Amino acid sequence: MQLANGYLSLRRLQPFAIALVWVTTACVSQGSNTTEGNFRAALLTAGPVTDVGWYAGGYAGLMMIEDSMGASVSHQQTATPAEFDEAFIAYASSGYGIIFAHGNEYQDAAIRAGQQFPDVTIVVSGGGRVSPNVVPLIFRLEEGSYLAGVTAAYVTESKVVGMVGGVEIPPARGAFLAFEAGVHAVDPEIEVLQVYTGDWDDLAAAKEATVAQLSQGADVIIHNLDNASLAVFQAVREAVAEGRVAYAIGMNSNQNELAPEVVLGSVVIRIAEAFFSAAKMWQEGNVGGAPIYANTEQGIIEFVINPMLRDRLSGEEIERISSTKALIRTGEIDVPRVVFVEGEPEGP
Repeated sequence: MQLANGYLSLRRLQPFAIALVWVTTACVSQGSNTTEGNFRAALLTAGPVTDVGWYAGGYAGLMMIEDSMGASVSHQQTATPAEFDEAFIAYASSGYGIIFAHGNEYQDAAIRAGQQFPDVTIVVSGGGRVSPNVVPLIFRLEEGSYLAGVTAAYVTESKVVGMVGGVEIPPARGAFLAFEAGVHAVDPEIEVLQVYTGDWDDLAAAKEATVAQLSQGADVIIHNLDNASLAVFQAVREAVAEGRVAYAIGMNSNQNELAPEVVLGSVVIRIAEAFFSAAKMWQEGNVGGAPIYANTEQGIIEFVINPMLRDRLSGEEIERISSTKALIRTGEIDVPRVVFVEGEPEGP
């Protein structure tokens, strides 16, 4: 496979991967017969698109595909594997050429649907299984969470930081692994707490887990949740109101404005742009049989410091964060990750 303008370094190129933006060699062409404004695109989410995070980003991508590409679009929220199967069948039977299944939980149902409907392309966010028409969209979230870990290490006073997750799926484990690595790259003595609530949207469980970590001394807490992220921010707010110094770190979208007095920064996935690029690649016949990777090098993954709390970091620390990001982009820092895509080799 050739890459235009040397966009990705050879070191970072997986032998079976598709770069998100620059692709010149066609794989399986599911979209090559479509024309501008003459296709249907669907989105499946397991949670509400009002979460100001993961699901909202997917829905924004669907809207971008509608507005910029003239596609007919549809969204459905599905909660169970049986509903996954039903939704795939309904959309594929109704002429939808590309279906975005926004979550790792869809991968098995996507494979089944892909076998039944070979002319439909299914893009699974964070998926781990590949077929000729089932395409994992892999966000290198760990690159942003590593930068968040570096930042957390600079501001912690207690030398204890925390991680509150939802469901312990491989992408979530990878993000937390990298956060911890970023923390320890600055100070190996900092203690890192970790808990999974078992639910992306359970506000009560997320708040309880956050309060527990705060009580153990954590003064910086990152989340990997959906709607329940709001409970993490509230728990940190309440701790600050009681006189503590504490911060939260957002995930999946820029959540800095949701609680600007306590959110130190956000690990951002530009999901909408990734969906749009994937749809364009599919329309051009360049999607199929291989994962699509999205990372900091393409600007899809980012760590954004909250400008209201920027003064919590020194100029030197901000410069170190920036230089660390540059080293990640060039591959000079090997950010640890969890390998979960079928056939993907070990390594960064």
